[in-house]
Amino acid sequence: MTVVHTSRYTWLTLFVPNQSAAYADAFTLSYVSGRSVGIGAYLCRLGQRNIQMTNGPLILTGYLALNKLLGRDVYTSQDQLGGPQVMMPNGVSHMQVEDDQQGVMAILRWLSYVPSSCFTRSPALPSTDPTSRKIDFKPTKTPYDPRHMIAGVAGLDGAWQSGFFDKGSWTETLAEWGKSVVCGRARLGGIPMGVIAVETRLMEQRIPADPANPESRETVLAQAGQVWFPDSAHKTASAIRDFNNAENLPLIIFANWRGFSGGTRDMYGEILKFGAMIVDELRVYRHPVFVYIPPNGELRGGAWVVVDPTINEARMEMYADVDSRGGILEPAGICEVKFRDKDQKSAMHRLDPVLLELDQDPDENEDDISLREQQLLPMYTQVAQEFADLHDRSGRMKAKGVIRDTVRWENAREYFHARLTRRLKTDELAMDAGADNADVEARLKTMALAAGVDFENDKNVTKWIAENLALVTAEVKSIGRDAAIEEAMETLAGLDDDALKAVMERLAGK
Repeated sequence: MTVVHTSRYTWLTLFVPNQSAAYADAFTLSYVSGRSVGIGAYLCRLGQRNIQMTNGPLILTGYLALNKLLGRDVYTSQDQLGGPQVMMPNGVSHMQVEDDQQGVMAILRWLSYVPSSCFTRSPALPSTDPTSRKIDFKPTKTPYDPRHMIAGVAGLDGAWQSGFFDKGSWTETLAEWGKSVVCGRARLGGIPMGVIAVETRLMEQRIPADPANPESRETVLAQAGQVWFPDSAHKTASAIRDFNNAENLPLIIFANWRGFSGGTRDMYGEILKFGAMIVDELRVYRHPVFVYIPPNGELRGGAWVVVDPTINEARMEMYADVDSRGGILEPAGICEVKFRDKDQKSAMHRLDPVLLELDQDPDENEDDISLREQQLLPMYTQVAQEFADLHDRSGRMKAKGVIRDTVRWENAREYFHARLTRRLKTDELAMDAGADNADVEARLKTMALAAGVDFENDKNVTKWIAENLALVTAEVKSIGRDAAIEEAMETLAGLDDDALKAVMERLAGK
């Protein structure tokens, strides 16, 4: 759209609201190849997704104008105000490129994950990476790079250790912002997905000094792994919104958080607000969401709350590896609450034969009793923590119904591909029929069981749907038709005789 001979205020009125509305309704992507000033910078931000070239600053006011305002030469270039070194760490720009060739390649790669319209999904592309293969790289108890878990990595001997997704399909965005979280897009068996993972290593947030303030100094803040901070929580919510709006991507979250950082600095930095934004975005997510606790990962406290499937039961499912842990408090913490010193001593006097004997004459044996209690305390604490840990394992989580299934990491690629394929097919049937997913799933279950199909086997169900597509489609469409008839009957039941007569005449074409 081009506007000629209009004031800057008219330009603002025409473009800015339209760009904001466009992001909500369609895929928007901006490529900043040169200087973008004032309203131009706002347009890029309103479109949300930005690829910025190294020499393409995003600024509100030029550095010369700011120098005049300040009365001295403070800034020496536009890059100090809005270059990639500013816009990448603050989350405005998603990707940085060196030249236009890289920029075009980045645009095309991003578009490869995007559907042709906001009402469809991007089709699966042919993949040479079989979904049945095992995953070589395994997350460890010691800190590791989560990108290796996602995309694979070359080992010390040069041999390739495969990751969860198709080889070469991973594209990271927002890499310099909120570094304790990793997000991007990748393919699973050719199917594009949004990806959110957790950084387990110690990271740093750098806040540059402001040249306009002589007292300002660069600040470096350490950020522990497996913890949400204000910037990374905001990044998580923003990434989920991007995946949902127009990209229509199914989402997988590799959940490995011990909680939110709740110190004074982070509370002042709005960690509560940004953590709640994650819930807001998941609640309205329209596509399949898988939350998976990887090997040696753990999901605790408030971190569990914001990714719990009850936020969006129609779309979200949670899974866990056999070597993962999940619960509100860690074993040591729960023992401090549920099995304190007095409780442990009570158990000792109930179970230990030496103490039972000493208790026959407690006044005489007071010192011996105290000594025995101190000897037993470390062992009772260890046993109590092991007992508490048993409640946090995947078997117990499944028994309590807080996860859908236990999935071994090495087989996770094949498992989730089968599950994703089935859920996407169910969504497609529901969308075509104008019916609710839960109703479609219930009708499919009845039909599958009648046909002797194991409804818990995702591969078999997807295969059965494909082989009986015409029959299944007709049956599913009847759900929407029946619902429409029921709604019409409820509406007609509230009409008087004259209104009913008028309706019948219109239906008869009179």
